[in-house]
Amino acid sequence: MTSAAAPAFADTLTSSDSPVILDGGLAGRLEAAGHDLGDELWSARLLADRPEAVVAAHLAYYEAGASVATTASYQATFEGFARRGIGHDRAAGLLALAVELAREAARRAEAKAPGRPLWVAASAGPYGAMLADGSEYRGRYGLDVAELERFHRPRLEVLAAARPDALALETVPDADEARALVRAVRGLGVPAWLSYAVAGDRTRAGDPLEEAFAVAAESDEIVAVGVNCCAPEDVGHAVEVAARVTGKPVVAYPNSGEVWDPGARAWRGRPTFSADLAAGWWRAGARLIGGCCRVGPDAIAGLAGRTR
Repeated sequence: MTSAAAPAFADTLTSSDSPVILDGGLAGRLEAAGHDLGDELWSARLLADRPEAVVAAHLAYYEAGASVATTASYQATFEGFARRGIGHDRAAGLLALAVELAREAARRAEAKAPGRPLWVAASAGPYGAMLADGSEYRGRYGLDVAELERFHRPRLEVLAAARPDALALETVPDADEARALVRAVRGLGVPAWLSYAVAGDRTRAGDPLEEAFAVAAESDEIVAVGVNCCAPEDVGHAVEVAARVTGKPVVAYPNSGEVWDPGARAWRGRPTFSADLAAGWWRAGARLIGGCCRVGPDAIAGLAGRTR
C-alpha cells in the first residue's frame, strides 16, 4: 500500500460511497508512447527491455485519477519467458518487478498529490494468454481444472510474494479456469478479484453468467467479481448478475467499444465507453470501475471526474 493511512484494499470496496477507479489499457498506453508490442510477451517484454516506460504508463493513469494500477504481468508466465530463453529465476524476478514498477509509479503520483489512497493490482491473465494465439477469448483448452491450477499457482505465488494490494485474475474465458484460479489463490494472503471476458449474457466460452459467477461466491480470497475486456454494452447485465449471485462487490472494466479486425490488424468502429454508462454500473453494484483495451488516460480522467 502506498500510504500507511490508506485503508485496506478489500475494506474500501464496501465502505466507499463512490467507485474505486481502475486504470485503462496498459498496452494501449505503451503503444501510444511509441513502443512496439508485436511480440508474444506483449507488454511483459518491456519489463526487461524498458521498465521506465512501464512506470510512465502507470503514472499516466494515476495522474488521470485512477486509484489502482494493474501490473504489466498479464502475459508474463514462466512458460512464455522460457520460450524467449529467460530462465525460472530471472522470470520470477521480472514478475516481482512488475509489481515494483507499479509501486514506483504510485510513489511518484503520491509525491505530486499526496493524500489519495493508491493501490497496485498484480495482473494474471488466463492460460490462453500464454499461448498468444487468441485462445484466451475462447477457453476450453483441453486441460482439466487441476492442470490449470498447476499452471497458475507458481506465478501467483511469486506475484503474491511481491506484496501487491490485490491480484487481478482477469479476462477469464470460462468457468473451469475460474475454478482453477479460485483454488490457486487459496492461502496466498492477498485479496483477489475475478473477472470474466463475456459476450452478451455468457462468458466467451459460452457459460451462463449465473454459473460462472457462482464459482467465486464462497471464496474468501475473491473479494470482487465481474467482467473485463468486453463491450461496454455487455457490462450492465453482467454486473447485476454478479452482484445477485455472489453478494460481493463487482468489478467492471470493459474495452472502448471498438472492434479489432484481425485481417487488417486495425480497430474498427467507434468508442462507446462513457462515464454515463459507468454511473449505471455503480447503481447495479460495481465498486471497481475502469477500462481495458483502447480505454486511455483521457477516458479514465472523465470517469474519475464524474464519480468524485
